[in-house]
Amino acid sequence: MELVLVRHGEPEWVIEGRNQNDPALTARGRSQALRAAGRLADPGAEPIDGPVDHLLVSPARRAAETAEPLAEALDLPPTTNGWLLELQMPDAWDDQPIEVAHEAFAQQRGQPRQAWWDGLPGAESMREFHDRVAGGIDAVLAGWGLTRSAEHNLWTVDGDAPERVVAVAHAGTNSTIIAHLLGVEKEPWEWERFHMGHASVAVLRTQPLAGAAIWSLRALGDAGHLDLPDRTA
Repeated sequence: MELVLVRHGEPEWVIEGRNQNDPALTARGRSQALRAAGRLADPGAEPIDGPVDHLLVSPARRAAETAEPLAEALDLPPTTNGWLLELQMPDAWDDQPIEVAHEAFAQQRGQPRQAWWDGLPGAESMREFHDRVAGGIDAVLAGWGLTRSAEHNLWTVDGDAPERVVAVAHAGTNSTIIAHLLGVEKEPWEWERFHMGHASVAVLRTQPLAGAAIWSLRALGDAGHLDLPDRTA
């Protein structure tokens, strides 16, 4: 099975100096989404290796708008999955001066690891976020006949598993899925370890090994479909 993770296009986080908790895409973000759709709809374009069976989408506006041209190009109905949402910021930040968010993030960067797990005041904790995303991907995969062994992060793969699934989500969500499927020790800053720019692509494939299978990372942050000026972080 192949799992293709797409990060949403560039979002418009700031409107007239005020933070948007659920932003729409910028004009460049919409262009990025169109380019990503064209690439993923081409069954011969690397790193994708064939037609797509399912399209999963985060309910966040920026992810849904990124998925629209992809759903049309693939002729697939998108399935909204709440567990794909990015780490949720405080509701009180919505429509507040952007400096409120900037100052909070700047303070967090210097905090010890445990404080990172606890998260920002009023936000979803990083611990809750990790559990939500890991539980969500495990449940979806189990429904398709893929289950993790209790030993050495080996997986059993049912013969009825889909060949290819695309999920349109976020930097934090996608990086957490990658870390979880690879079986690496979880950290509260996965998006720093497994970086993906806007509208870039990561690809994981199951690889038969040791009488079972592992997840193999085949591409990370691939943005070959975007011109250099259109590659944003």
